[in-house]
Amino acid sequence: MTAETEGAAGLFLDFSRQKLLEQYWPRLRSCVGTLTDEQVWWRPNAACNSIGNLLLHLNGNVHQWLVASFNRLDDGRDRPAEFSARQAAPGAALLALLDETMQEASRVLARLSEADLLATYAIQGYTVSGLAAVYQVVEHFGMHYGQILYVTKMLQERDLGFYRELDKTGRAS
Repeated sequence: MTAETEGAAGLFLDFSRQKLLEQYWPRLRSCVGTLTDEQVWWRPNAACNSIGNLLLHLNGNVHQWLVASFNRLDDGRDRPAEFSARQAAPGAALLALLDETMQEASRVLARLSEADLLATYAIQGYTVSGLAAVYQVVEHFGMHYGQILYVTKMLQERDLGFYRELDKTGRAS
């Protein structure tokens, strides 16, 4: 924690970075890396999104809410295209695209201050605090991360082993 982000703001940013960049993203990346391109774009029915769509969507969301907003960049996100894509790119290319965005997000989160969290931003038609923007990204990423893990478990019929360190009571051994 830097002097600027001590206290509650620093704790919030540290926890946000830990969840997003040290837990969700590495696990999601390792999980999707085991899938074929066909599995990445598989969907159980027309009302559901494929993992490929979710990767495009996560990339758009993280870039829009963290990278563009805190860097005061123009946002050219095409959210509907994230969901309408079909077999748009191989899984490895989607992971590489999201990896670049996650690296940018990491740099943003590393430099934010309490003032940045208290400032207001216009994002996706909403006026939100910086704190709300960071929270939205972590929560949103976590939701879709869970969907991707669930579909992977379903397709591969195996446990992903992310909680091996927990004993039968749910406590770390």
